[in-house]
Amino acid sequence: MSADLPTAAGPQAPFGRVLTAMVTPFNADGAVDLALAARLAEHLVSHGSDGLVLCGTTGESPTLSWQEQHRLFAAVKEALAGRVPLLAGSGSNCTAEAVEATREAAELGADGALVVVPYYNKPPQDGLEAHFRAVAAAAPELPLMLYNIPGRTGCSLAPETVARLLDCPNVISFKAASGTTEEVSQLRGLCGNRLAIYSGDDALTLPMLAVGAVGVVSVASHLVGPAIRALVQAFLAGDHAAALALHEQLLPLFKALFCTTNPVPVKAALEITGWPVGAPRLPLLPAERDVRQRLHSVLAALRPT
Repeated sequence: MSADLPTAAGPQAPFGRVLTAMVTPFNADGAVDLALAARLAEHLVSHGSDGLVLCGTTGESPTLSWQEQHRLFAAVKEALAGRVPLLAGSGSNCTAEAVEATREAAELGADGALVVVPYYNKPPQDGLEAHFRAVAAAAPELPLMLYNIPGRTGCSLAPETVARLLDCPNVISFKAASGTTEEVSQLRGLCGNRLAIYSGDDALTLPMLAVGAVGVVSVASHLVGPAIRALVQAFLAGDHAAALALHEQLLPLFKALFCTTNPVPVKAALEITGWPVGAPRLPLLPAERDVRQRLHSVLAALRPT
């Protein structure tokens, strides 16, 4: 498994620099296609991904049962045989469920857990702190990536709360999906190199690297993994002009993949490029014609990567 050490360019990246938030493939009947998931995981690892995040937002965790999530994780883990870190989504707006799911992730052999801020019930900061402390205590040997995505959850985990949580030894990383680089700067100011911050937005990867992020949890890496890896490596090597050129080249794809609710566009794009991962589960619907046309155009304009 790859895990970069601290360098002059920034703090340690405990799970690698480019993590793919993998889609969950479904077959024609709507069941999880475990065989296709295993093949897709192998493809991603051979095309730029240092690690994979399963059963997150892109993996449609809200519409997967816990049993489906566990079977999916086991199938991918068996296929990859320890070659890269695997993180399991184990968040819930019910603390007891998140505790049990995180404990199960550890038992399944996950290398880390992605734990989203509780959604819908909008707890205050002291409630969020208590929630994450309970999750951390449930599997103290399992590294955790806290996941802040207020556009989905309805509330935001404050940097000051994150800093207090660092006394939990397994709280080591943070997925920043608030849509602003200011969050990264605030976290860096309070946490320094004790917290590995990952961009949760492909379009903000380069700006977030510039203010101290260590890498990205990417959607676009399903399609252009080597180019995203090259962007990150160019920035870390000090070749900022090359990193900027790659960012500008990839930006139309980054935007197209979020022109409607994720993972609708990325599933359509994978189908266009020969990966029949199936439609999203309801209440999401397959991509509309205009979205597919936009994706066709953007993908055709990209150079092979």
